[in-house]
Amino acid sequence: MNVTLRRKKILDLLCAQGTVEVKALAKELNTSHVTVRNDLTSLEKEGKLERFFGGAALPTLMRMPAASQGGLDRELAVNQRYQINDEAKRKIAAKAAEMVASNSTIIIDSGSTTHLLAQALADSGNVTVITNNLAAASTLAGIGSVTLAISGGVYRNVSQSIHGHKAEEFFDGVYADIAFIGADGLDPEKGVTTFNEGYNVTQMMAKCAKTVVILADSSKLSRSGFNQVLLPEQLDMLITDTGISNDDMKHFRAQGIHVIAV
Repeated sequence: MNVTLRRKKILDLLCAQGTVEVKALAKELNTSHVTVRNDLTSLEKEGKLERFFGGAALPTLMRMPAASQGGLDRELAVNQRYQINDEAKRKIAAKAAEMVASNSTIIIDSGSTTHLLAQALADSGNVTVITNNLAAASTLAGIGSVTLAISGGVYRNVSQSIHGHKAEEFFDGVYADIAFIGADGLDPEKGVTTFNEGYNVTQMMAKCAKTVVILADSSKLSRSGFNQVLLPEQLDMLITDTGISNDDMKHFRAQGIHVIAV
C-alpha cells in the first residue's frame, strides 16, 4: 500500500472511530509502528489529527458529530460533552455524591458527568477514589481527606482518561463499594454502549464494585454505540434526569435497575 492510500485509510478509520492507536493501525495496514508514527506526524502537521501517546484523535473542531435522527452517532470529546444537558449533569452528579458514605471506596469511570461527581465530592472528602479519569483525578488531587488511586495505561485525549491492558490489570483484585460509570449510549435491552474501543477497563471496574451506578443524562437514551460495555443485568442503578420517558423508566425497572430521575 503506497503512502497516499495508507494515510487515507488512517483518516477513514479516524473519522469512523474518533481515535486510532498505533498498534492497531500497524496490524490493520500491515506495516511497522515506525511507519505509522511517521504517517501520524505528517497528518498532524497538515492539521488532520492530534497525536497522543500511542495514537491519535480527530482535531478538536472535527469531533462534534452530525445529528442523526435526533441523536449523536459518534464519540464526543469530553470537553464537548459538558455542553450537552449541562444542568442535568450537575444535578445527576450531586445526587450521586449523596450516595457516597464517609470512608467508603468508590470507582469513578471516564466521562463528563463522572468528572462533575468528583467536583461534588471535593467539597465533602473523606473517601477513597480509584479512577482512570484524569480530569476527576486532577480535581481531587489537592484534597487532603481524599485517598486517590490512579490507574496506569494509555492516555486517550478524546476522553481525557486512561485505558489499555495496564489499566485493566490495575483494577484486577480491586474492591469498591460503588462504581460510578458513564455511558455514550444507554438502552434497557442493550445496557451501556460506547463508540470507542477503550471499554474493557469499564468492564473491569464493574466487576470490582458491590454496586454499579450509571450516571447518564436522558440524551444518552437516544444514542446506541457499536460496542456493548455492560449488560443490563450488570447494572444496579441509573441516575438520570427527568427527560427520561415513562416507557424507558418502566423498561429499566423491569430489568431490575433502580432508576432515579433528578
